[in-house]
Amino acid sequence: MTDIQYVAPRTLDEAVAAFAATKGAGRILAGGTDLLVQMRNGVVTPSAIVDVKKIAEMIAIEETKEGGFKIGAAVPGATLRDHAKLRKAWPGVVEAANLIGSTQIQSRATAGGNLCNGSPAGDSVPAMIAAGAIVTIQGPKGRRELPVEKVPKSPGRLNLEPGEIVVSFTLPPRPKGSSDAYLRMIPRTEMDIAVVGCGVSLTLDNGTCTAARVGLGAIAPTVLLVEDAAKALIGSKLDDAALAKAAAACSAACRPIDDKRGTIVYRTKVAGVLLKRTTLIAAERAGGK
Repeated sequence: MTDIQYVAPRTLDEAVAAFAATKGAGRILAGGTDLLVQMRNGVVTPSAIVDVKKIAEMIAIEETKEGGFKIGAAVPGATLRDHAKLRKAWPGVVEAANLIGSTQIQSRATAGGNLCNGSPAGDSVPAMIAAGAIVTIQGPKGRRELPVEKVPKSPGRLNLEPGEIVVSFTLPPRPKGSSDAYLRMIPRTEMDIAVVGCGVSLTLDNGTCTAARVGLGAIAPTVLLVEDAAKALIGSKLDDAALAKAAAACSAACRPIDDKRGTIVYRTKVAGVLLKRTTLIAAERAGGK
């Protein structure tokens, strides 16, 4: 068996240096809920593991000066759930993160790992896209930011340069009358991979939708920002006609595959259904219900 080097740096500079030194053969350990399974199954055999859970910035939840939140990429879902202010401002983001695996898994699994696994069915990613999250990335050339929807490139691949590490997610401040929601369709009742996942974030002013974002997962090679669906909601009272138009936009955006969890036809239909349901939940929350 090949020896694997394990390092647990306490600063990002040390982590980036250690990760870059592996020249693509190393892996980042945040929660490990994907990585350790992949290693056990022989899918990956890293030369080194860089554990980022000792880096303060990557395990913290901070309120920004503007009134938003900065979430470290190695913060587990259970910690997100226990943060009362974050849960109130972004319930959809929190509920999505807490659909990843069992209760035990949620004490380890992270939104950063969920994004970097590169799965189009990752639960936290559509909710982060709907939230308009900005990802902070650090590598040998310094720091940069990307909208979360720009990070996935294809299944299992990311738009990251060699040696770059996802550091955190920044969620914007919430205008009055705003909220979000996330729903997914799975074959089983718990602990399954999404057939379709839908995140919706919106703002209401006297019942009229003034802003919206829609994230859709498991229906294309990467999780999608569905701008046409958001455009159908904005300016409406979220009436049946607007919901139907937004649902049709979601179905039109679908480029799914047939697999054991769902057919192309089924996923395309479910995408529209989930859009309607998720939008109504987000609207109820935005209205204070």
